[in-house]
Amino acid sequence: MTRHPKVRAVVYSTFYRLPHSVRRRLVRMIVPKYIVGAVTLVRDTEAPEPGRLLLLRQPPGRSWTLPAGLLRRREAPAVGAARELREETGISVPPEELVPAVPNAVVHAKGWVDCVFEARVPASTTPLAVDGAEVWEAVWHPLDQLPRLSGPTARLLAYYGIGPLAGDAPAPPPAG
Repeated sequence: MTRHPKVRAVVYSTFYRLPHSVRRRLVRMIVPKYIVGAVTLVRDTEAPEPGRLLLLRQPPGRSWTLPAGLLRRREAPAVGAARELREETGISVPPEELVPAVPNAVVHAKGWVDCVFEARVPASTTPLAVDGAEVWEAVWHPLDQLPRLSGPTARLLAYYGIGPLAGDAPAPPPAG
């Protein structure tokens, strides 16, 4: 939008006089649209440092990923993360026990946003159950011996200092 204060004032004044439904339609036409997903970094509470992370092998099975999936319409991110974790691994963690990772939201260049959460469970007493269709295998991997990760998984984990791209994650944008 223009940097001229008087023009901006007229534009905003006109915009806010429009009916709410028209304003919403205009905003939806102009604002970028994103696909929103929920991801959970599941750590083993019993593993010695540097720790272990639960990874999934999914079709086509060439690399490993994290428990994740798309949010349903109007679904809270923590609820979606808990649902996807349960569906893909059999691990039930109440949404309120998922801890927002820092950063909690990662905006990807290709038009999607991941809301990232962390869960900590004892691997020895947490049974894993995969369906054999969407997920072929769920395995705990030492953080210093990760298998081949999918590109999106490697890039996402870099934000948390994990994996082969650790240290390569883009710096957060400056505040303001």
